[in-house]
Amino acid sequence: MAANLLKTIFVIVLLMLSAGRLSAQEEAGCVDCHDADSPAHAVFNTVHGSLGGGGSAACTACHGASAAHDRRPTKNPPDVSFGPQWPSDAETRSASCQTCHDKDDQLLWTGSEHQQENLSCDSCHKAHQQKDLVLGKQESEKICLDCHTQVRAQLHLPSRHPIVEGKTACTDCHNPHGGPGHAALRQVSVNDNCFSCHADKRGPFLWEHPPAAEDCTLCHKPHGSVNEPLLTARGPALCQQCHATAFHPSQPYGSEGLPGGTANKNLLGKNCLNCHSQIHGSNHPSGARLTR
Repeated sequence: MAANLLKTIFVIVLLMLSAGRLSAQEEAGCVDCHDADSPAHAVFNTVHGSLGGGGSAACTACHGASAAHDRRPTKNPPDVSFGPQWPSDAETRSASCQTCHDKDDQLLWTGSEHQQENLSCDSCHKAHQQKDLVLGKQESEKICLDCHTQVRAQLHLPSRHPIVEGKTACTDCHNPHGGPGHAALRQVSVNDNCFSCHADKRGPFLWEHPPAAEDCTLCHKPHGSVNEPLLTARGPALCQQCHATAFHPSQPYGSEGLPGGTANKNLLGKNCLNCHSQIHGSNHPSGARLTR
């Protein structure tokens, strides 16, 4: 019986030693080609380089076992390749990342705008770089604007959110991995998104201004405008899109009411807001016309 026990222990020790040698062989298989001079080796300077205990385990954690690639590296791609020589499809590349990144901000990736546009995680993120630029506020803005060129132009208009100045960032309002509403907004609705900063506009108010309660973008352009403050049109033209005959002469105000003509208080200064100052809503008992 003792002899059988010793035999069993001997077999177990042999298996453990064999597993150790196999692990060393597998590691050597990766670093034989991807040595310290290879750009791929930079991953070991990042948090990804410690996956699975480091070494080849870090490689296979993202790229798969890649046995065929290990046998003939110049002929066979890794199981999951992030390109550019043998890029796997976007769904496969993102699925590899989501084995770890599947919660918090990444939870809503499936079905998001970027996922539906056939983008993958590595379209924005560089896992082998020691500093992933997209994780910094100003750097991430540059990466966003590489594709969103119309927004890039709007951010240089006279009235804008201070993204270019580095005071806010695209990711303050948008979650690039997906959101509960449209346009990858962090909140369910546009208004909820705006109210996360502009809490004084939230209400509820005793006297509501219906368009302000419905959708901020009915009057404001969120990325930038030629009109202060981010208005879609200059008042009173903006106001008269709805208020055509309300308590004032039912005629559009034009340039004749500017200096040089007969100066009109509804065109000068803050125009309509000279009187209707509480344009988002009022809690004053006499504020039915949003004047106080």
